[in-house]
Amino acid sequence: MSVRRLRGLAATAALALLLTACGGDDDAATEVESGAEFKAGTTMAKLADKGKITIGTKFDQPLFGLRGPSGDPEGFDVEIGKIIAAKLGIEPDKIKWIETVSANREPFIEDGRVDIVVATYTINDDRKKIIDFAGPYFQAGQTILVKEANTDINGPDDLAGKTVCSVEGSTPAANIETSYPDVKLELTDAYSNCLEPLRNDQVDAITTDNVILAGFVDQNEGEFKLAGEPFTEEPYGVGLKRGDDAFRTFLNDTLEESYKDGSWDKAWESTAGKVLELPSPPAVDRY
Repeated sequence: MSVRRLRGLAATAALALLLTACGGDDDAATEVESGAEFKAGTTMAKLADKGKITIGTKFDQPLFGLRGPSGDPEGFDVEIGKIIAAKLGIEPDKIKWIETVSANREPFIEDGRVDIVVATYTINDDRKKIIDFAGPYFQAGQTILVKEANTDINGPDDLAGKTVCSVEGSTPAANIETSYPDVKLELTDAYSNCLEPLRNDQVDAITTDNVILAGFVDQNEGEFKLAGEPFTEEPYGVGLKRGDDAFRTFLNDTLEESYKDGSWDKAWESTAGKVLELPSPPAVDRY
């Protein structure tokens, strides 16, 4: 397999389209818990006492994490972050959002640049050697994006000899390298940087999770389509520092509460639900 790296290829027009993507609305806001109390010395107590939290998320993915007109990201991942902050008694305007691309999520958690990462972050065993996960809070699956007129690619087995764009450090890219060695893989740092090469026939397809690609289809009507069904399972989790068991338990509890009290459904309907049907939330894995 040949692997090349692309940088900064997203066209201005493409980015302008992306910036108009649907995001959360005011109705999705979760009620902030007043007087939240936690055991002294825990991460929860420290964050609650500060009244602030730093959350890493994507800034280029419609429906899940896309920088909006205000400069802050919008999407389902962002709403999940707000649900977590609310349980800590932290107001939405006290959340500091940091852009995390696929390749820097673990380093940002390890060095304390962020408190948590909610960024279409697939839980897998390799990552669990470095950081911990709460969740999953959503189940995605890898698929393929092609130009609307393309009839040659209908699934991963059709990618042999083709040039495919994905993101460095992502599980979809790793899966292509491992399972489809005849693919010519080109890597960049953000999925939006794959769009212009696809338009210009520099690459034949883009691969990542189905919900991310569905956002690009929605924001570029008539240009692209999904080719075939998802061919992997990608459980999205909340990344946190390894070994912080109390914080992980709190995050898992918060996610399960959001399933029961309707705030998870509300977060979905106000963001990704404007394009995609409401799924069932996955069972939390308290490993």
